[in-house]
Amino acid sequence: MAEERTPITVRGCTFSTDLSGSGPDLVWGHGLTSSIAAEDEFPLLDHERIRRVCRELRYDARGHGASTSTPVPADLSWERLAHDQLALAMALGIDRYVAAGASMGAATALHAAVLASDRVRGLLLAIPPTAWATRAAQVDRYREIGDLVEQGEHELLLAGAAALPPPDPFVDDPIWASRFADLLATADPVRLARVFRGAATADLPPESAIATIDVPTLILAWTGDAGHPVTTAARLQELMPHAELALATTRGGVDDWTGRVVSWLRSLG
Repeated sequence: MAEERTPITVRGCTFSTDLSGSGPDLVWGHGLTSSIAAEDEFPLLDHERIRRVCRELRYDARGHGASTSTPVPADLSWERLAHDQLALAMALGIDRYVAAGASMGAATALHAAVLASDRVRGLLLAIPPTAWATRAAQVDRYREIGDLVEQGEHELLLAGAAALPPPDPFVDDPIWASRFADLLATADPVRLARVFRGAATADLPPESAIATIDVPTLILAWTGDAGHPVTTAARLQELMPHAELALATTRGGVDDWTGRVVSWLRSLG
């Protein structure tokens, strides 16, 4: 999609934003190292279809895409990113909204719901990341990646990425394997290292806080991905009283997600 981006400055950061569509508001956050442009090249959801039933705000998160970077890792924690999202939405006149996103964006949405329960009317959580007890190993990996990115150790990074199997829906997709190589070839290593170090400071809200979230929630998960395990998605479903889970084991299952999301958004009224 060739949408016009609008820069908005809040909380000391200038964000690249894209607000369009009509209907109830939805705010979408992308995943780690991604951006609006990157998602458009490798979309999990068809945002054009989503914008037929809601007004959607997409934005490049702090340190990502065309938005301002930051040298402080804690500024890229998921809780801080949720503060960014809430401030950005308010600056654009969005009061209550469906908080949505993939991976890091899903984590941001959960933190937003805990921080401002009066403003989040629903949650759309795609591939929630590993959390709580299973988070430590991922934190160590992100710290190591941050160091290697800054040192320019591309061969080591690519070898490590190649050793990780893709999620089940993408086992036969050659594009999946090439995405990290493309990122390393085009990204500013300083910005990219900051992003990984920021992710190493992050976790989902405590389970006790998530259990207080009382809004309609749709969770989209896939199998075969240690960084986004089904166990996290299933635990979120258990914790939240109005959560439903859609599990994809094939590419066809992922392709069906947009229709499921559109139907779910319409059910919210």
